[in-house]
Amino acid sequence: MTSAPRPARTGHAGPAPPAPPAGVRLPPAGVRLPPDAAAGRKRRPLAPVVWDGWDDERLLDLRLCDLDLRIEGTGLEDRISELARELEARGLHFRPHFWLSDEWFCPDGVPGMAIPFYLAHPRLCRLEQSQMLEVEGGTREWCLKILRHETGHAIENAYRLRRRRRRQELFGRTSKPYPEYYAPRPYSKSFVLHLDAWYSQSHPDEDFAETFAVWLGPEPEWRTRYAGWPALRKLEYMDELMKELAGQPPLVVSRRKPDLLSRLRRTLRDHYRIKRRHYGLDHPDFYDRDLKRLFSDAPEHAGKPTASGFVSRIRREVRRRVSRWTGEYQYTIDQVLADIVARCRELNLRVAGPEDEAKLEFITLLTVQTMNYLASGRHRVAL
Repeated sequence: MTSAPRPARTGHAGPAPPAPPAGVRLPPAGVRLPPDAAAGRKRRPLAPVVWDGWDDERLLDLRLCDLDLRIEGTGLEDRISELARELEARGLHFRPHFWLSDEWFCPDGVPGMAIPFYLAHPRLCRLEQSQMLEVEGGTREWCLKILRHETGHAIENAYRLRRRRRRQELFGRTSKPYPEYYAPRPYSKSFVLHLDAWYSQSHPDEDFAETFAVWLGPEPEWRTRYAGWPALRKLEYMDELMKELAGQPPLVVSRRKPDLLSRLRRTLRDHYRIKRRHYGLDHPDFYDRDLKRLFSDAPEHAGKPTASGFVSRIRREVRRRVSRWTGEYQYTIDQVLADIVARCRELNLRVAGPEDEAKLEFITLLTVQTMNYLASGRHRVAL
């Protein structure tokens, strides 16, 4: 979710693998496309009516460019219209342009944004849920929050705001290298709180975009919300800056659409493999001592339910709760839970007491451990 001057585009999924050969034929149901499949005749993108009934395995062998998708006529169109009304209410003439790609991003120098393909069709939202355990931007409120954030990047591009000295003094320089990971400080009051995981702390450009999103959003009491915070100076500057730009045409009017969906030739399977690998990195370690405090390896409890089975049963609920409380990605937390299940099995741990009590204690353990890592800076959040 960035427009920093890195390569042509930036984003979460990491570098793309080499593109598969052009014109690969569709595999039959249940057959995985071999990596060295010979090129056949070039095919047209497939309308949703063709693939919306396919199971995940068959769908994953489609390339991104095989998906015939549009923003028009979807819920995205309504949310984009709502964003336009918010900009109009603030007197801003600027309107970003939109296109579908593999993720959310705003390229450097482009006054528009890419929206992830899965939000254009409910079948692809279900695939995203099954592969990543959540759908980023999948609700109206969540989608609007991201749209406001990306508009912050786009408006900086449109009016070349990064060149302004006061902007650089308050937020920092765009030239600061983007980290692959960042270590947030959860209790800092120098940054606004908008997207999860203290995203404004990741880079000066993200700080600007998050501040713009808070300023634009429906909550009118940001002066009260951030009273006494150093971040208030940034919001007041944003208010002055946007009043100056009200009614002004943008300086940059490019309608470029980098990484348009129709040009992305990797398969959905490769797309999700890269994405999962990226967000599964660097999760916290859980020590035997912590698990043995909650569960037991004593011989007298050998007949009790296994801790590995217990954690597996509550895994989905725990993952959602801890993600909501910490702002961490569900996929990252799920990798931690997978490690816990494996370690409980290796240690032959059992649930010695009532399971309802054990569940509450386990949720607390997982939340505290995650927050400790975030607060200490030892845990890093993937951009």
